Amino acid sequence: MGPETLHIGGRKSKLAVIQSNHVLKLIEEKYPDYDCKVFTLQTLGDQIQFKPLYSFGGKALWTKELEDHLYHDDPSKKLDLIVHSLKDMPTLLPEGFELGGITKRVDPTDCLVMPFYSAYKSLDDLPNGGIVGTSSVRRSAQLKRKYPHLKFESVRGNIQTRLQKLDDPKSPYQCIILASAGLMRMGLENRITQRFHSDTMYHAVGQGALGIEIRKGDAKMMKILDEICDLNATVCCLSERALMRTLEGGCSVPIGVESKYNEETKKLLLKAIVVDVEGTEAVEDEIEMLIENVKEDSMACGKILAERMIADGAKKILDEINLERIK
Repeated sequence: MGPETLHIGGRKSKLAVIQSNHVLKLIEEKYPDYDCKVFTLQTLGDQIQFKPLYSFGGKALWTKELEDHLYHDDPSKKLDLIVHSLKDMPTLLPEGFELGGITKRVDPTDCLVMPFYSAYKSLDDLPNGGIVGTSSVRRSAQLKRKYPHLKFESVRGNIQTRLQKLDDPKSPYQCIILASAGLMRMGLENRITQRFHSDTMYHAVGQGALGIEIRKGDAKMMKILDEICDLNATVCCLSERALMRTLEGGCSVPIGVESKYNEETKKLLLKAIVVDVEGTEAVEDEIEMLIENVKEDSMACGKILAERMIADGAKKILDEINLERIK
């Protein structure tokens, strides 16, 4: 018998393929007896490039087609695991699926990208009415608080498409906002003009990390993933996801986070913000907690902070945003 094959699924975009191959390498380094193969699929979220995400559905747009293959009847098409950008994974997965693990996190920040020919170096440099390209309500809502004189316009497409739109001399955009991690994974770190931290903008839940989805209770895959996953990323991201789940927020609502875990002291610092779409109202808070049981304590930390923020008015802000979407 030859080596056993593991089928790894992911989206078809260039970045997603890089991410799937990264997980393939992690597994083959720890388990050289396995032969890993990457299977790619174009999801609905990849196909609809002309509308902002919040206007036509949630995170399942990136995951549903791939999930179907975890239980595929045809052994040649059946997946053993799916690699997601963790920020695209719903916090509640459908019955029969689970988040099997989280790999080492790349820089979770958002960043500013200016055109090649731009003389500007930061958002502070932009003139009144300058157009910032972003399709993220979380990003635009937070930046409106600090930069009410700027305009925010939707820009969709993969990273290369967005950069091409930005660099076009006829581009309406003075700059665009992207995740630092995506540029770093694609070898485009030189395009980062400025990184944002919580004093300007909190990043998305799970940003910069890869989440690996498996069939619920798949002991063999759990054993493999235990070897390739990262403690620090797991603690931070489980707490962030628990916060979002408690706030009942999806990818289309302005919830931002920042987390730091000290493995020596076992202390986790979690900060978060909920902002209304116009950036006029916000609830911001933070919590520090000792993490003794990784899964339980990390999730409890996120839940406690979310409940505190709800008591301070965060739920009211989110409910009003959802009502605006329905109108």
